[in-house]
Amino acid sequence: MTASESAAPPLDPEDRARANLYGVIGRLYYAPPDPNLLAEISGSEESGQAEEGGGLVAAWRGVREASRSAFPAVLRQEYDTLFVGVGRAQVTPYLSGYAEPASPDRYLVRLRGQLGRWGLGRREGVFEVEDHISGICDVMRLLVEGGHSQERQRLFFNEFAYHGVLSFCVALQNSPTASYYKQVAALTCSYFEIEKSAFEMADSE
Repeated sequence: MTASESAAPPLDPEDRARANLYGVIGRLYYAPPDPNLLAEISGSEESGQAEEGGGLVAAWRGVREASRSAFPAVLRQEYDTLFVGVGRAQVTPYLSGYAEPASPDRYLVRLRGQLGRWGLGRREGVFEVEDHISGICDVMRLLVEGGHSQERQRLFFNEFAYHGVLSFCVALQNSPTASYYKQVAALTCSYFEIEKSAFEMADSE
């Protein structure tokens, strides 16, 4: 996703950790990890927001350990089998059908309308539709990095991210072909649950 240029205030460490984790998750769903990314994940410290709950810490460790023993060619095959497929992917990475099974087109229209109002759009040369999970994560990253209000972040998260992402993760974890990406799904689910709780707490204050 791209956004119009604007000066953003410096991020505090918590928001920097949030943005980084959205970025990593989005990157893992956009394409299989290359050797450089696997090395970065393997050598990383504990994920940010460790104090928020053991589930996220355990999930990050799972991805980190899986990355240490992974072979890029094997991950490419797993990724293609899961998300690309021949004719039809085992698990579609597009969230419309998960977020609103009865009316996925309406979800996509609303999503595009919201992104347009915020001056966001697909990068030039990117062919994935806006409801790809990597794009949704990218929007959340941009909202955090851009210093957008908690209300704006919460609005997008609740309306366009949370329900679709959680249903997508269930489908991914149920796939008999997923191995590395079951760990990624566990990380995604844990993080989105923490974000959901944080937005709810902020809303009640």
